[in-house]
Amino acid sequence: MKPMNVLIVGVGGQGTLLASRVLGAMATVMGADCKLSEVHGMSQRGGSVVTHVRIGSDVAAAIVSPGEADFVLAFEKLEALRFSYYVKPDGVILVNDQEIMPMPVITGAEEYPSDIYEKIAANGHKYFKIPALELAEKAGNSKAVNIVLIGALAAMNGIPYETAEAAVKAAVPAKFLAVNLLALELGYNYKA
Repeated sequence: MKPMNVLIVGVGGQGTLLASRVLGAMATVMGADCKLSEVHGMSQRGGSVVTHVRIGSDVAAAIVSPGEADFVLAFEKLEALRFSYYVKPDGVILVNDQEIMPMPVITGAEEYPSDIYEKIAANGHKYFKIPALELAEKAGNSKAVNIVLIGALAAMNGIPYETAEAAVKAAVPAKFLAVNLLALELGYNYKA
């Protein structure tokens, strides 16, 4: 597996921590070294949750620095914009095309930006919109957005489906496995 730096961003309850564990399991299946770091933030209140995943032959540190991410997996549109500065010039942001209103928007103190993709593009970043929520619901659980995006990431990197499947089986509890395997397949086969 080629070295890869991934920043996973979302809001509390979206499964960013599980997604990082699935990526770690994928690295293990492929015989690569992997380091993970989790930043919980205000996740209990719907705030940002960020995980850093570094995969390679000999990974010394877990933190992905700004401008070094090969991929940013964004489980929500505004989080994609907030953390877009982490992606390197030839990197890619995979965005779940979903809006989750943060507290300042809910209270009326702020407005949810309508030009998120324009701002990401204006900063020179390449992105792919993925209807991950729709695909997760098709799989049977809206919370499987994380695994849909893992499937899309694996496909983009030419990682064999069987490898991604083995990682999901290693990281996901048995009672949620069927839904997550279907979510993985839908994400893997989605053409961005």
